[in-house]
Amino acid sequence: MNYPVNDQALTMTSREIAEVTGKRHPDVKRDIEVMFEQLQEDVSKFASIYTDSMNRSQAEYVLDKEHTECLVTGYSAMLRMKVIKRMHELEEKTRVPQTLPEALRLAADLAEQKAELESKLAIAGPKADFVDHYVNATGLMGFREVTKILKVKENYLRLFLIEHGVMYRLAGKMTPYSQHIDAGRFEVKTGEAGNGHAFSQAKFTPKGVEWLAGLLARENIKAA
Repeated sequence: MNYPVNDQALTMTSREIAEVTGKRHPDVKRDIEVMFEQLQEDVSKFASIYTDSMNRSQAEYVLDKEHTECLVTGYSAMLRMKVIKRMHELEEKTRVPQTLPEALRLAADLAEQKAELESKLAIAGPKADFVDHYVNATGLMGFREVTKILKVKENYLRLFLIEHGVMYRLAGKMTPYSQHIDAGRFEVKTGEAGNGHAFSQAKFTPKGVEWLAGLLARENIKAA
């Protein structure tokens, strides 16, 4: 059943758009500023401040549905679809029943969804407990170690991380996006090799492995 929804309440931040599309947050902010300049509107009305994982104040933009749609019209079809799907998810969260029968139907639907989710989580419980124990007992982990912990194939995990805007390929290496580094899910070690060439290596933190395990579990539940 469809419930009324207030589109004006729907917003997406520039950080969320960056995460959904896999673009760098500074690039998304620049795209937004260019768009508002072309629209001859004041971008500062949409500016906001957030605190990152290192307790630093950072700037972002909070766009309503119309400006979000306007922004992504310049993106590729794949990126537009990712943002559209995210907007639909936000719409579902803001749907409010207007009558008693609608409210009862919604309550019944939520109860069914809760029971189904609890059943699936009960099955996944032993694996989740294993991951919790493992990440609490270890430090930084490489890509191959994480695939063994989560019991997934390397190629599958690479594609999963790329498609979900978590990592991207840089000079043949899997590299995390800055927002996930800021969130404490990765640490990137840099240095200089013996031949004088600079190098960087991304490692998953225990927090990152736990977060990734949850993300994989949610996606598997959706697909079930």
